[in-house]
This record gives sequence, C-alpha cells and structure tokens, in this order.
Amino acid sequence: MSSTVLVAGSANLDFVVRAAHVPAPGETVLGRQFRTFPGGKGANQAVACARAGGADTRMLLALGEDDFARPIEASLGDAGVRLHVVRDAQLPTGTAFICLSDDAENAITVAPGANMALQPMHLPPLDGVQWLLLQLETPLDTVLAHARAARAAGVKVALNAAPAQVLPAALLAALDMLIVNEGELDVVAGHPPDLATGLARLQVPCVIVTLGARGCLARSEGRILLQPAFSIEPVDTTAAGDTFCGTLVASLARGQTLQQALLRASAASALACTRLGAQSSIPDHAEVAALLADTARVPGAAAHAALATACAL
Repeated sequence: MSSTVLVAGSANLDFVVRAAHVPAPGETVLGRQFRTFPGGKGANQAVACARAGGADTRMLLALGEDDFARPIEASLGDAGVRLHVVRDAQLPTGTAFICLSDDAENAITVAPGANMALQPMHLPPLDGVQWLLLQLETPLDTVLAHARAARAAGVKVALNAAPAQVLPAALLAALDMLIVNEGELDVVAGHPPDLATGLARLQVPCVIVTLGARGCLARSEGRILLQPAFSIEPVDTTAAGDTFCGTLVASLARGQTLQQALLRASAASALACTRLGAQSSIPDHAEVAALLADTARVPGAAAHAALATACAL
C-alpha cells in the first residue's frame, strides 16, 4: 500500500510578537520579543506529516518571488517534504501577523498573497498518492477542484475546514474526512445546538472535532471515538491544530487505525503547544514515541469518561 500524502495549501511567513495580552479593539499593547517563523496551515501540516514518520510527504504551494519565500522552502525541505512550487511574480509570499500572549492565546491576521494564486490546474499527478490533505487558506474553487480530482483518482481526501466558512455540498460530497474545531463545526454545520447534532448534520464518512485542552472526538462508520488531551503547560498554541491534522493523516497513511491515529495526533499537538513558533514547534516521530511510552502521561479511563461526559455522549 502507498503511504504518500500530498498536502495542497497555504504557506506563510509568520511575524510573531509576544505581549502580556492580545490587544482589544483600539488598544495599543507594548510587545516584547519579535521573531519570524515559517508557517501557513498547509505548510505546517506538511511538516507535521513528514516529521510523523512513515509517510512520504509532498506539498503543492504557491510562493512569491521574494525573500519571504526562502525560509519557508528551507523549513519544508529540512523536514523532508518534496515540493511542487508555483511561483507568482505579481503577488508576495503569504504572511501572517501574530500577537502571542503570556497565557499562550493568540490573535492572527493573514495576508494570503500568493496563496490566492493556487489554481486547479496546478495539482500534480496523483500516482502513488494515498491521501490528499487540504485546508481553506487557498481559493475555495481550487480546493473543490483538487478534492474532486483526487476522488476521481481513487485518492482519499481530508479537509481541515480552517479558517471557518460555509462549505458547498459538492465539496462535502468529495471528502472522506473532515477535521474541524468547535468554532469551525458551528459554521460548517449551520450552528447546531450541540456536538452530536453537528456531527449528524455533516454527510462525510468521518468527521473529527478537536476540543482544545479537552481532547477530540470522531464520528466514523456510525461509531463515536474519543481521545482526551494530554496534560501540558502551553507556551504557544499557534500550530497545534495543524500538527494534529498532519500527524493524523500520516498515521492513517501508514496503516494505523483511526483510534491509534487520534492518540498519536493528540500527543504531537500537545508537544507543539509547549514550544514557540509554528513549524519550529512541531515534534518528530521519536519525541511523540517517547511521550506515548510514558504511560503516566497517556490519558486513561478516567479521562475518557470525563471527556464523554463533557461531550454529552
């Protein structure tokens, strides 16, 4: 079986400033440290997939012809991601401006730039690809076209519906897996009164909802699966969701069950929250394996019961 994952999506250079708190509208906050980090949902997920081990990872991305592109390409290359780069001479490389507070919360504004240049025709050949992983930081028409092309080629399609937006039925019909957080579920499922209703409304074979510090749950083949979060002291949650998505799909590509993949993805995203930056925070296979080997830190039956209660399941 092929264990190749193609990620098609966004890549940004993140401009991060640390501050005591995220500014309110109209407020000026004096920040402290400032750094740049390679980021973007697509690129973050590709790095997470590659570092998870066991899955050959490729990425389709669009970059400008500028200096901002260089650290992004270097980070992806260092992680072992094979690149299919679309160059756009008219648009700058995507950027994100992030304020990170002392309690690990953040506020993010993205200038997509060249990410908006990614078109349906740019999808590379899918020979040998098992999973296509998509997000919503590139044009929606392109995301739909790529999903349909993958489905027609017999490739499984996973979409991380972030940033949140209402999705056309045609896109949902082309998915094998949908990954959302609670806020994204609310938008995509039409403001359901609870998690169970939201899951029931989405006609996708597998829907996964991440619940932050509580963990995650999945509805697959009529079953509900739960995975409590690992207990950590968060430093920066910027790429936690992306780490989860990339690790999850890589785990499935190399033949793990969905429950096993949820556990590994939860461990990886927990570790990512303990470090600064987006791609710089994503752990490798050995680090995740070490955490999973520490049985005292792996959530047990009590944590599963508490999560089930919190989810009203």
